[in-house]
Amino acid sequence: MNRCHWCTNDPDYIHYHDNEWGVASYDAHHLFEMLILEGFQAGLSWLSILKKRARFNQVFFDFDPAAVARMNDADLEQLMLDPGIIRNRRKLWAARSNAQAWQHLADPVDFVWSVTDGQRLVSHFADHHDVPSTSPQSTLLSQRLKHAGFKFVGPTICHAYLQAIGVLMQHTTNCFRYQQLV
Repeated sequence: MNRCHWCTNDPDYIHYHDNEWGVASYDAHHLFEMLILEGFQAGLSWLSILKKRARFNQVFFDFDPAAVARMNDADLEQLMLDPGIIRNRRKLWAARSNAQAWQHLADPVDFVWSVTDGQRLVSHFADHHDVPSTSPQSTLLSQRLKHAGFKFVGPTICHAYLQAIGVLMQHTTNCFRYQQLV
């Protein structure tokens, strides 16, 4: 069975690729979770995030934006001691400020999907070398998120985010999921 080039033989990676990546999500809770996780992934492998996802889920209250927004500095300092997550001070503080900004969005789902006017964009890349790391949509989302007070939301992070949540469906054409998701 052919999968996208980036998917290794790791069971967590396979499960994520086969069941979640590129699937259109309109669930605000899931969109928030993925935005936070993509921010933590910056400079790291996605597999390292997947391996720590369950613990992130615990320490961020099942990715409840209101609960994460209420975390104080002492809570975040305590997380700096937790080996089950990515212990990066800037990313931890950004998670809290992003939760606060998320709560100020009138409709987070519409906000995210507005970069494509609510439409899922399907790419037809035959080779993984053709898949870009940014897009006009990710640049636009990055600008809008930054304007709304978000951090760790550059165009590359936003592109990975839009791919993950299925706004940009970019499984390569030789991947078995491509035919299932077009």
